[in-house]
Amino acid sequence: MIKLHDKYFKPFISAQQIDQALGQMASEIARDVGDEIPVFVGILNGSFMVVSDFVKKYPKQCEVTFIKLASYEGVKSTEDIERLIGLTQDLTGRTVIILEDIIDSGNTLAEVHRIFKNEKVKTLKIATLFYKPEAYKKDFKLHYIGIEIPNKFIVGFGLDYDGLGRHLPEVYQIKETQHMTNLVLFGPPGAGKGTQAEFLKEKYNLVHISTGDVFRYNIKNETALGMLAKSYMDKGALVPDQVTIDMLNAEVEKNADANGFIFDGFPRTNAQAKALDELMDSKDSQINAMIALEVDDEILVERLLKRGKTSGRPDDADASIIRNRITEYYNKTAILKDYYTAQDKYYGVDGVGSIEDITGRLSAIIDAL
Repeated sequence: MIKLHDKYFKPFISAQQIDQALGQMASEIARDVGDEIPVFVGILNGSFMVVSDFVKKYPKQCEVTFIKLASYEGVKSTEDIERLIGLTQDLTGRTVIILEDIIDSGNTLAEVHRIFKNEKVKTLKIATLFYKPEAYKKDFKLHYIGIEIPNKFIVGFGLDYDGLGRHLPEVYQIKETQHMTNLVLFGPPGAGKGTQAEFLKEKYNLVHISTGDVFRYNIKNETALGMLAKSYMDKGALVPDQVTIDMLNAEVEKNADANGFIFDGFPRTNAQAKALDELMDSKDSQINAMIALEVDDEILVERLLKRGKTSGRPDDADASIIRNRITEYYNKTAILKDYYTAQDKYYGVDGVGSIEDITGRLSAIIDAL
């Protein structure tokens, strides 16, 4: 990510993708224009990089000029165009192609059409590198489109955020969730993960999402996803990852204003970890850390046998079953440890000591994120 002023932006469109889009547009326009010498018009400030790179790819002769549309600041909305600056040559009877960096609402485009209609041009066509179909509110035809993008703020390749970012050779998209801490919390049976999740949830005002709780809620309330999951479970089959992800997505959506999330019980495989990364990326967020409580096996066995005397759980009463559960945990977690270590997001924490001591160790990691 990059930071411009007070906002963070994430990579969105690579320089290679931009280069390919401009090359395709240049080929299409050259084919349509034929033997005519068109006048390419760039609208400043944003289009200077688009025009520069485009004309290098245009395979025939052409003319290039720049104009600027000024607007009233403070008196009217900046979308209300006041006047044209820079158009000095006679364009009567010429084929004019406007080269835009981006078209969203289309307000600038409406004024461009009005101005060039008065210039008595032969043909007026519009070409834009980036186009936001969700935002476009006008009926003017766009003849050449490089890349369609969602209606989110972007910077780079001539586009700026309050003056910064125009120099970037690639395009970045604004990260709308600016401050969110998302944790994957792991720990073997008996490590005290549930207890620590409750403390961390309260201390950092995070939402604790336990996969087991989410499944139980959806099945009990007979939601569409719950019934779908139950149909697999009744057959003794594994619930597909996508069903679980859809449930987690619903939980994240319910808490869109949260400071962040603690994911408990998910992911358990590399595929699930990748799916969770994609889910958080779609929310303009990310997993910040996988934190695993580390406790010696014999201490875990002792804890669980002690817990079994009051919990009534049969799997807490047999030492061999407990050791099998611990082994299963390590087999699953080892894969995820490698996955998050590769992203420099894995943190092992000593899970032995008082609850307060362990909470302090966890907090030190979270505070440093």
